[in-house]
Amino acid sequence: MELNSIKRVYLIGIGGIGMSGLARYFNKRGCLVCGYDRTQTILTRKLEEEGIDISFNDSRDEIPSSFQSPDDDVLIIYTPAIPKTSSIYNHFLHKDFILRKRSEVLGILSKGMFTIAVAGTHGKTTTSTLIAHILKRSGNDCTAFLGGIASNYETNVLFGDSNVMVVEADEYDRSFLTLHPDIAIITAMDADHLDIYGSADHVTESFKLFASQLKDNGRLIRKKGLPLYSGIDYSVTERADAYAENISIINGSFYFDFLNETTAIRGIPMLLPGRHNIENAVAAIQAALYLGVSADDIKVSLASFKGVKRRFEYIVKTNETVYIDDYAHHPEELKACISAIKELYPNRELTVIFQPHLYSRTRDFLLEFSSVLGMCDELILLDIYPARELPIAGVTSSLIFDNVKLTKKVLVSKNEVISLVREKKPEVLLTVGAGDIDTLVKPLKQLLENV
Repeated sequence: MELNSIKRVYLIGIGGIGMSGLARYFNKRGCLVCGYDRTQTILTRKLEEEGIDISFNDSRDEIPSSFQSPDDDVLIIYTPAIPKTSSIYNHFLHKDFILRKRSEVLGILSKGMFTIAVAGTHGKTTTSTLIAHILKRSGNDCTAFLGGIASNYETNVLFGDSNVMVVEADEYDRSFLTLHPDIAIITAMDADHLDIYGSADHVTESFKLFASQLKDNGRLIRKKGLPLYSGIDYSVTERADAYAENISIINGSFYFDFLNETTAIRGIPMLLPGRHNIENAVAAIQAALYLGVSADDIKVSLASFKGVKRRFEYIVKTNETVYIDDYAHHPEELKACISAIKELYPNRELTVIFQPHLYSRTRDFLLEFSSVLGMCDELILLDIYPARELPIAGVTSSLIFDNVKLTKKVLVSKNEVISLVREKKPEVLLTVGAGDIDTLVKPLKQLLENV
């Protein structure tokens, strides 16, 4: 399908962060854009404000008349998370419409463009957003499809006039194998999505396939220690082809030096806390240098980077209370987030509100979750958010709860959280998870600002 022939686009699962980016992209191009999602969210409301018609009822009767026949200018995009029993999905499937996954559409869009693709089981959203910000801030321009809302731009898609595209390459369902980048970054290859892959070996195999899909003369940037045998490596903990050193905290902000074989950038300030984010920045800097961005422009750009919504996002920051919200849902992500908070606030008690995401992930990483959550001072644990899954017999949040070695811990429902926090008045609070825990952010903010 040729991009210029597309005039009408319907997205099944339009409220997802990746799908909403495509909706905005085609809407910006002047296409008629409509879609369906299961629930109304802040993001779907914003899409509606931008002129996109969205239905929240999975019924054929909700499909607009403009999408009743499979014409050549109609594109239907769906997310793999949509159940195959969906009435809207089956309407399009059985009427011979052109259906494409989000990843396939990104593959189409990236053809003929200089593509920087960032993959990894964690770190890819921040790293891809960092690269896009450096390019935008330094006047080099790009188009970018991001896996989160960039705080500098309040959107997850950036539009540019250049031939450069930055894209977050999602490993879920092997989606990233539709891409053939000029620069590929791999931030992590931890076992995850085992409900799809079956084993850690299959996860590794898919990342190796992704790395092999570089265009001729393409460049691979990989975190040091990953089982990949080409490209250059980067690190925040040891010397590598590109690495950080002299990491310090001054007045609550991180500073570091970047070094590679030819370039040294000293005293880089980071508004975004945590050594894991410095590691993301090292990868982004190396990519920017490949693109010819100057060291001075890189340093200035990083100093103005405000991060990504729900990635170590400060919600409340006063002398009395600090409240941070984060999307982390894998044990390694949780560890990085909690470690960063402990480093920034070593003398304050940390209360974590965690909502496990997926029954299968809870089962597969039970001991890892239990160990990491034991790093906090007090734990408020919520029920598992099922997302696309049906319950698994015997798998509940109690499995984590019983294994966490803390005396201060409670297992509660989501509607009990506000009254519990009001009673406890935490010094440092972290809400964390990839489900609907974000619906607690606004009421918790209001509560803590008025304590």
